[in-house]
Amino acid sequence: MRKQVIAGNWKMYKTLSEAKQFASELKAKQLDTTNVEAVICAPALFLESLVNETKGSFISIGAQNMHEEKEGAFTGEVSGQQLQDLGVSYVVIGHSERRQYFNETDESVNKKAKAAFENNLTPIICVGESLEQRESNETESIVSAQTTAALEGLSEEQVKNTIIAYEPIWAIGTGKTATADDANDVCRSIRETILDGFGEEVASAVRIQYGGSVKPENIEELLSKEDIDGALVGGASLQVDSFVKLLEAGANV
Repeated sequence: MRKQVIAGNWKMYKTLSEAKQFASELKAKQLDTTNVEAVICAPALFLESLVNETKGSFISIGAQNMHEEKEGAFTGEVSGQQLQDLGVSYVVIGHSERRQYFNETDESVNKKAKAAFENNLTPIICVGESLEQRESNETESIVSAQTTAALEGLSEEQVKNTIIAYEPIWAIGTGKTATADDANDVCRSIRETILDGFGEEVASAVRIQYGGSVKPENIEELLSKEDIDGALVGGASLQVDSFVKLLEAGANV
């Protein structure tokens, strides 16, 4: 059975003091995380403090982005080597906001995925379609192409340890959510794409999250679906109480 992973993507929210307070309060909760992984993907400024704050707890820390190169003249960027040195465990790659606002491409996503594994980071690779693409019945072809491109050149073992986050762009921060059945259909399509490229053993091992206006009110139905293995969560991850409810739902699947 695949272990659920609930990852909070804080985006560009919180101050350092707020982030530390959140981690302290979450760490104090008595949660059974045997069946769920709890990840906070925070702004780069906060990563070192959060790693220290959560050391020895059930909480893992992730970055929201990374550069594909080990080092160099890339002002404002952060490398996988630097993240690993801080004690970061996960990194979000190819979020739709990065693709839309910062010109990320399938090629750069693939380079970053390879760099993540070189630095012992677990990549959370985001894929998803726009509303226009969905209305044109292109969802599966778009998402399949993004998945294939992101995983190109990775070993079977690396793909097994990759997390794919299906985030329909039209559902991010809009309050709109794909129905649980629709979300599962796309996650199944992603798994079938991996099956075609890497075989049954790999496809069965890969964890596929859903993201897009996930909240305590809809998390249980989403996680009840066979091919959904967790959630990448925005707004509902910013408050301790709502994030705890998401983790509890993941623990009880």
